Amino acid sequence: MKKHLSHLAAFALIGATPLLSAHAAPSAPKPATCPAPVPEAARCYTGEDGTGALYWIAIPKDWNRVLVMHAHGGPETGPPKLERSEEDLKRWAITVKAGYAWAGSTYRRGGYGVTMAAEDTERLRQIFVRHFGQPRRTLLHGQSYGAGVAAKAAELYAPVGDAKSPYAGLLLTSGVLGGGNSAYDFRLDLRVVYQYVCRNHPRPDEPQYPLWMGLPLDSKLTRAELAARVKECTGVGMPAAQRTPEQAARLKTILSVVKIQERSLLGHLNWATWLFQDLVQKRLNGRNPFGNIGVVYSGSADDAALNAGVLRYAADPQAKGALAADSQPTGRTSLPTVGLHAIDDPTAFVELENAYRRIRDAAGTGGNLVQSFSAEREHSYLSDAEYPALFGALMDWIDKGEKPTPQSLAQRCASLAPRYDTDGKNGCHIKPEWQPPTLESRVPSRAP
Repeated sequence: MKKHLSHLAAFALIGATPLLSAHAAPSAPKPATCPAPVPEAARCYTGEDGTGALYWIAIPKDWNRVLVMHAHGGPETGPPKLERSEEDLKRWAITVKAGYAWAGSTYRRGGYGVTMAAEDTERLRQIFVRHFGQPRRTLLHGQSYGAGVAAKAAELYAPVGDAKSPYAGLLLTSGVLGGGNSAYDFRLDLRVVYQYVCRNHPRPDEPQYPLWMGLPLDSKLTRAELAARVKECTGVGMPAAQRTPEQAARLKTILSVVKIQERSLLGHLNWATWLFQDLVQKRLNGRNPFGNIGVVYSGSADDAALNAGVLRYAADPQAKGALAADSQPTGRTSLPTVGLHAIDDPTAFVELENAYRRIRDAAGTGGNLVQSFSAEREHSYLSDAEYPALFGALMDWIDKGEKPTPQSLAQRCASLAPRYDTDGKNGCHIKPEWQPPTLESRVPSRAP
């Protein structure tokens, strides 16, 4: 990459393509057996979109003529597999049970690429329309990393002032929002704090590398081997009573400083290893978008020693610009937007919602954003009844102009619970008065 490469050119490294039409013709959707728990009476289809992305489509018997385009989380770091989209369809079968058609793409390749994934989602929408007709309404639903994808798609295909957008509304759940720069800073913090405490990723006798690169491309380290190293250092993976005092102390330091939960430590460390490997080396030409110069860490038994001892890295401005161009929301979309996030989400910090709120307010579109928060502890899926409540409220906002509130969302969920909460275990958990703290209260600020 040339020294003075523009952010726009650097952004192309993430994997976006400028024109949706510059690809091979997609294959026609082929009928497939709907996987349980999708209703048996639904019609399901699979196919390939012409770029390498695979997809599932499900249409309920009594379709309400509303299509939900689903943007999945992750991202996956391997090649696309149809099973991934099938897993999404099974997880979100509640969408089909509630009368909506559902379509989900694997995206054309594994690895990081928010704008790429937004394009692939739009391409699948076009395939749906070509083969099944124009829906009455089309909604975007983004989950986790996919919430960032859906937010980007909303800005690309439903910008402010566009009266002809194919999309009518946006639902963001458990969202990794605010862009990859701010959303992933804490994973660099995790790598440097973990290495300061444990010194085994990499071990002293292994080739050393800057931790922001995740892992050298030729490394043979496996996820099982990393889990063994974490267990060796902190005792994670064994009962707390069996940990040595040293292991318990090291674990406490890591969790306290990085402000994550024990149950998500290994998952975050995996992302900070293999996703960073993909993002930095395959998408950003080896340039580092993450820095921690001047970051002050706190929460250990000796913060002075910690701050003096952790590895420090400066972010490359071009890499930061490329990552921001690909993933940073502008907030400039006309779509009514509803969000749901578990207060105790172990994977995507709920504070990211505050960052997205500020982006929408700064863009002048905050009035079209209604956020809700639930007293739950999960990330990948929340209560069955909550999703139809949010979809229904979003549709009433679009069709009737009835903007929901957190209170009305909670009430709608309670009214739907008898229908969708058949086992009595899920319920409704929306806390209307709750608001998230700032992201800076959890992740130390970076230098501009």
